[in-house]
Amino acid sequence: MNIGRLSSLLATLFVGLVACQAQDGYGVVNKFPVPGDGHWDLLAVDDATGRVFLSHGMETDVVDGSTGKLLATIPDTKGVHGIAIASEEQKGFISCGKDSSVIVFDLASYKVLAHVKVNGASPDAIIHDPFSHDVVVFNGHSSNATVIDAGTNAVVTDIALPGKPELAVSDGQGHVYVNLEDKSMVCAINASSWKVEHTWSLAPGEGPSGLALDNATHRLFANCDNKLMVVMDAQSGEVVTTLPIGDHVDGAAFDPGTKRAFAPNGEGTLTVVQEDGADRFHVLATVPTQPGARTIAIDLRTHHLFLPTAEFGPKPEPTREMPRPRPALIPGSFVLLDVAAVP
Repeated sequence: MNIGRLSSLLATLFVGLVACQAQDGYGVVNKFPVPGDGHWDLLAVDDATGRVFLSHGMETDVVDGSTGKLLATIPDTKGVHGIAIASEEQKGFISCGKDSSVIVFDLASYKVLAHVKVNGASPDAIIHDPFSHDVVVFNGHSSNATVIDAGTNAVVTDIALPGKPELAVSDGQGHVYVNLEDKSMVCAINASSWKVEHTWSLAPGEGPSGLALDNATHRLFANCDNKLMVVMDAQSGEVVTTLPIGDHVDGAAFDPGTKRAFAPNGEGTLTVVQEDGADRFHVLATVPTQPGARTIAIDLRTHHLFLPTAEFGPKPEPTREMPRPRPALIPGSFVLLDVAAVP
């Protein structure tokens, strides 16, 4: 064998070895059972304590991210969708879709401090913006958002949006970004005026849900229903590239420590995308998780990822009254998956 062919073979073997290592780079390291049989949506991690705040039917569960111990349950959070952590104010904010309200609670005691009525229908995604010290809740069925002062719990203003909002992120520097699911667009909102400054197309992405941000490179990661992660320049709105992900995604996360973006796919996989540079990305791994694990939160201190899910029975046959039936959740099967880097 000549030197050229040998070098080529060794290079091929090396690439294959790296790919195998990358595929094995993440795994489910814990499955924490959580009592209760309600459905779930979004979740949040308090980086200061490692506690995971988990939407769970009509209540919000607080779980120790390292042990899986259930620390508390905040009851009567009607149709909870999301949780925002306001560390400076030592408060948490819960969006309640069933009664169009936000519940404010004390981060230390979990005591409910206030119920804030929003000027919209079905509050869903909710974030804390450290630039303004406000909380923004996005109302899925009224195409608007409500801004709440995190200190006083008072409604500051409402933001009209040109479509149905999904998930959102803040850059902490005066800008908030939100996906518009029905328009396949991203809105850039000025956090000083609370006005929409730009609306940018995510094409070829369709039906965006999860949204994450690399603040260092100003790159947005929008996870879309048509199995694409769209990488967008957060300053210009230009689509930088797209990457393949799995089916039934409904969340997103970015780890600035590893420069990796994540797409939790409800089909039962987690797509890991490596940022090699501001304009260079590749799929690092597709990690098996569990069907239904479609939302995600990250502990930025430990780099652990958390995904809730449960087991379901067989899907019923469609009927005229229920053309898209959902399978029943198997009692006692609700878990919080702990995903981390593995050797």
